[in-house]
Amino acid sequence: MTAAAPPAVTQLRLPAVVNHARANACTRALREALRLSRGAPVVRVDAGALEHFDSSVLAVLLECRRDVVSMGWQFEVERLPERLRKLAGLYGVAELLPAG
Repeated sequence: MTAAAPPAVTQLRLPAVVNHARANACTRALREALRLSRGAPVVRVDAGALEHFDSSVLAVLLECRRDVVSMGWQFEVERLPERLRKLAGLYGVAELLPAG
């Protein structure tokens, strides 16, 4: 009997609200999820649940990206709300949040 292969993708999800008051807690939760992941070479963050956010969500995503890239893994974001996509472009970081 062989051990199951680790999953190819670690799927993380952003909550509905990420603002200045909740950014640190969200970053900690994403880091904990990464720590508990099984070492998949691709980490995909689902931003589809985001309803209320400010520019702090960009800091959260970029911090997660930094952690993922430092592990030698690939970082992706899926279902990025259009308003957040525009905000990322305005801040000049859109290319750091590749679609998954």
